[in-house]
Amino acid sequence: MRYSPLRHIAAVFCKRRPLQFTFFVTKRCNARCPFCFYSNREAHSESLPAELSLAEIDAIAASLPNLLWLAFSGGEIFLREDLPEITKIFYKRNKPAIILFPTNGLLTSRIKEVVSEILRACPKSTIVVKLSLDGDETLHDAIRGVPGCYRKTMETYAALGELLDQFPNFDLGINSVFCAKNQEVMAELIDKVGRMERIKTHTVSLIRGEMAENGLKEVELKKYLAVITRLEANLKTQAAAIYRFPGARLKAAQDIIQRRLIYETARQNRRLIPCYAGRLNLVLSETGELFPCESFTMGLGNVRDHDLNINRVLASGQAQGVLARIRNNGCHCTHECYFMTNILFNPRLYPTLLKEYLQVRPAGSALS
Repeated sequence: MRYSPLRHIAAVFCKRRPLQFTFFVTKRCNARCPFCFYSNREAHSESLPAELSLAEIDAIAASLPNLLWLAFSGGEIFLREDLPEITKIFYKRNKPAIILFPTNGLLTSRIKEVVSEILRACPKSTIVVKLSLDGDETLHDAIRGVPGCYRKTMETYAALGELLDQFPNFDLGINSVFCAKNQEVMAELIDKVGRMERIKTHTVSLIRGEMAENGLKEVELKKYLAVITRLEANLKTQAAAIYRFPGARLKAAQDIIQRRLIYETARQNRRLIPCYAGRLNLVLSETGELFPCESFTMGLGNVRDHDLNINRVLASGQAQGVLARIRNNGCHCTHECYFMTNILFNPRLYPTLLKEYLQVRPAGSALS
């Protein structure tokens, strides 16, 4: 039996303990994506603090409660040699219902080996691998800055696809970054991903954050709206086939609302719903810096300065000041993962969530 998301139902009423934790395990990367907001340009500088050790990570995890969602990020996370051991620490300490592994797919053999080991070691968590794909071969290689990246990603897709029948807790998906360079071809990319038999989920992330080429953020929102409308239609008719876990209709309804809110947030350039960053959501860097979210502009403190204890960081005056600014509507963003939490744990959105839920076709229903 897998860890149930329902363990976190109390967070609807009491938002004092983090349940979504994102860990940027390394800045090192083997791609050169111009829209990366977590730059690796200083990754090899000897002046940078060392990455957190396994012993430090274990102490940090011990200060966290059980988690709904654990996401690794970077850099390319599979460049971290001890990624399986890191995952096992959080699995043992925090029992996450979902563990997310995003990757550019360049390290096919290593990725399959590590994912296989993690699937065997973490049977009660849903293990999600998201491969990056941003266009056809020419465009994808150009965006990722690595010749042959597209073909390696396809090789990794095929290799990981072999694990789906063996491990029922495994979900393999695609993530595409919607930016100025690929907004014209996103419809064709959705069609292509739809033909990939072993892919169930396709997320399209609206470009965000500071990056080397800020011109990539000059997107036409009407084109993003057309994309999310297309994805919404797919979710309403195929939710049970897209998601391999109970609650597919609810997840589909949340996705639909999430994408609409992201579009409106970008269009209106303001926050539309309360944000629980720093309360239900936390982000940790590879050097121990703690943040409420992935903007990386509001530091809460470094866990190394607080005995590797998350709670002590959050109790500091610095952290309390940041959290107060967030509660007082001091910022807004379009981060998909945070919208998920901000929707599912906001009772005021439940009527809208129920409305969308009822429009999603249940499993086993006939096509009209």
